[in-house]
Amino acid sequence: MATLVTGGTGFVGANLVRDLANSGHQVVSFDINEPDDLLLEFLGDSSRHVTFVRGDIVDPVSVESLANSHFIDKIVHAAVYTVNRQALEIERSRDVVAINIEGTANLLELARTQQVKRFIYVSSGAVYGTALPGNQTLNEDTPPAPENLYGITKFSSEMITRRYGELHGISTASVRLSTPYGPMERVTGHRAVMSVFYDWTGRVVRGESITLADLDGDMEQGRDYTYITDIAEGLRAVLDAPSLAHGLYNITAGVWVTFREILDRVIELSPSTHVVSPVVPHVQPVYSRGPLSGHRLFDDLGWTPRYDLRAGLAEYLDWRKDAEFLA
Repeated sequence: MATLVTGGTGFVGANLVRDLANSGHQVVSFDINEPDDLLLEFLGDSSRHVTFVRGDIVDPVSVESLANSHFIDKIVHAAVYTVNRQALEIERSRDVVAINIEGTANLLELARTQQVKRFIYVSSGAVYGTALPGNQTLNEDTPPAPENLYGITKFSSEMITRRYGELHGISTASVRLSTPYGPMERVTGHRAVMSVFYDWTGRVVRGESITLADLDGDMEQGRDYTYITDIAEGLRAVLDAPSLAHGLYNITAGVWVTFREILDRVIELSPSTHVVSPVVPHVQPVYSRGPLSGHRLFDDLGWTPRYDLRAGLAEYLDWRKDAEFLA
């Protein structure tokens, strides 16, 4: 029996594939992209437990064909079109809807025909929409208020996943991720806008200065950034739980982290890094949402994150240096 991971060559997917393979799963990675050298090096010996299948989740025939060659008993649907800039949302509106909703429906049909033991939909904190400043914690009972196509399609897929499970007797859960950072974040056909972690660690490993111009002087912006290894372990906890008390979980470090705190930790870990800080007018901090709460996942399954900001950044920097990932 095998666990299917869609989007298995992407950022979250690659880390989940490695975690599952190292934890005893036989994994089928289904992605429109072939595994590249960076991914194969990242997986290392665990690649022996991974089968890579190239295909498109929007194509029903491509998805259905998985059942002809693999005995799939669990599915983690992580493939997504990540859109966090309005210009890209305008340009690729139809693609966002097709990939994020039609793709989910195709995977749920596969789950139905194979009567899988569990189907996990990988969702996002974007479902909560814009919230108040970082002292507002968002739990799974907070009313969703997505504002862009990404968040809207994520919430729609959550609802479709839940109803499919009810109708067809499938154990399903949606898992909303806080903002991830760490190894294997890179530009792909479905992920084009990189995080500040990607930018600043890249400059460190290339020996370049960090420039703060793009932040408009607002170092108090932030998010509840969560190290990707913690996210992968949290997803596995939900996937492998004997039973689930809820159909919706947040995965998060639960701590608001500002750009200033990130920069301080980067400099602490790499003291020779030069920072270029232009003089700009003071601006009022703009928060996209408050931190998520991870209490439900802890209460139900005992999961807690293992990495604080410094530990996550240190491991991320080490990986970029060891992998010579300079992009």
